[in-house]
Amino acid sequence: MNAVINRKARFEDLGLMDYQEAWDYQTRLFQQTLDVKLANRSLPPELQQPTDNHVLFVEHPHVYTLGRNGNRNNLLVPENDLPRIGASYYPINRGGDITYHGPGQIVGYPVLDLENFFTDIHRYMRSLEEAVILTLAEFSIHAERINGLTGVWVANGRAPRKICALGVKTSRWVTMHGFALNVNTDLKYFNHIIPCGISDKQVTSMAEELGGPLDIKAVASVLRNHIARVFGIEWTE
Repeated sequence: MNAVINRKARFEDLGLMDYQEAWDYQTRLFQQTLDVKLANRSLPPELQQPTDNHVLFVEHPHVYTLGRNGNRNNLLVPENDLPRIGASYYPINRGGDITYHGPGQIVGYPVLDLENFFTDIHRYMRSLEEAVILTLAEFSIHAERINGLTGVWVANGRAPRKICALGVKTSRWVTMHGFALNVNTDLKYFNHIIPCGISDKQVTSMAEELGGPLDIKAVASVLRNHIARVFGIEWTE
């Protein structure tokens, strides 16, 4: 564990940002944290520096991302046809398969040193899911987990629909990538992929479940609060 525990985190809402730009930004934060941890290994405890924690919220222009173990065939449209639908495509270094990001979706990128909280990747994933489930409950959407499937799902007596996808990367207990919560998402973009490589499950959004669009900033504020509660984070400016 870290000699100095830091449960404070900086929150940033990046607004609408190109996927590559956001990926580069979180990668810099991720590497800065790793660099501090590496430097601390050669220092006595009293000289070690605390590691920073960050939580980024962002919306992306239409983009498909494929995890490192994903199947390229789950992108159902040829890459050279993507400009026709206004979308781009990135193979990336997170876990999971293919997913979609776009306007009306809250994409969360926690860059946390889990040694400041708990060193358990399974617990980390379930904690992200819990923050989303608690958020949805505040908007009268009952959501749940499905054994063996990562993410957050809505059933309500019907076939389960995924409302939030997760995919993360960790190194030396530092996290990057994260989750994507469908708020006012244009769901037709999911027709061009097999979401998360799961062919027999549909996707949904908060707007779809509630019959109309929501104030995405209000949803983000509630979600931010639940992330803090679940992880024991104190936000800093």
